[in-house]
Amino acid sequence: MSGKSNKLSPYLFISPALLLFAFVVLIPVLMTFVFSFYDWNGIGQMKFTGFDNYIRAFQDRIYINSYGHTLVYIVATVVVEVLVGLGLAGLITMGRKGSGIFRLAFFVPVMLPMIVVSYLWKFVYNSDFGLINILLEKIGLESWTRVWLGNPDTALYAICIVSGWVYAGFYMTIFYSGIQRISKEVYESAYLDGAGEGQIFFKIKVPMIRNLVETGIMLCVLTGFQSFDLFYVMTNGGPYNSTEIVTTYLVKVVFTHMSIGYGSALAVIMTIVIAVIGLIAGRLNKKDSGVLEY
Repeated sequence: MSGKSNKLSPYLFISPALLLFAFVVLIPVLMTFVFSFYDWNGIGQMKFTGFDNYIRAFQDRIYINSYGHTLVYIVATVVVEVLVGLGLAGLITMGRKGSGIFRLAFFVPVMLPMIVVSYLWKFVYNSDFGLINILLEKIGLESWTRVWLGNPDTALYAICIVSGWVYAGFYMTIFYSGIQRISKEVYESAYLDGAGEGQIFFKIKVPMIRNLVETGIMLCVLTGFQSFDLFYVMTNGGPYNSTEIVTTYLVKVVFTHMSIGYGSALAVIMTIVIAVIGLIAGRLNKKDSGVLEY
């Protein structure tokens, strides 16, 4: 009996976590998959419709366009978050005085709740008394003033800038920690060879934290599909669905239009897309493991 109890004891220890995982993750996922084959408003009788919800999804122009908006957002955040964060990390690792103050200042937006950030930037972008339009008027560029969040041509990019303002400091911290782990002997050898700060940054720092940069890009891709609060508060998908991303449209379908079946189908499709991206990222990481290269 003691042998059997020893074999079962590991499973007994992890059983609470497994039950919690099943209750929080597995059961909702299975229910979502089942609901995706029904026409149901969450209250009345469920009507089996087969693959109609999935066919409808691929014919839904707003839903298809939401993936395009998400892709634009991901590409923009790679630039304004990862690349800007990399540049900031390079600047504060040059050993200048006061770099600690700048490091803290760049990281402060990361600590703010996204709801607070969203409302703050809504005031900044306000067409009547917003900071951006006021500054443009002060320097004589009245023709550049816009209704930034009310114009389909600028709304999506305006949100991307806000996201970059928040998370550039986050990626800066990651890259800064990686650069700090590079041996000082490498820098000393470069200085003896006559290398400047720019050459050291592009030919030593960036190559030696390349895996961190790749990880940052993958994070941008995966979290781009999970973004919601920033878009919901600032534009709620408007104007004219120009900032509608997958998650905001999904929430509208389920909670505004009360179409549980169709919303479940949209959620299943989004889950498959994220899973495929995750598998691709995993394959790429296996090809080049490790954090720093020396």
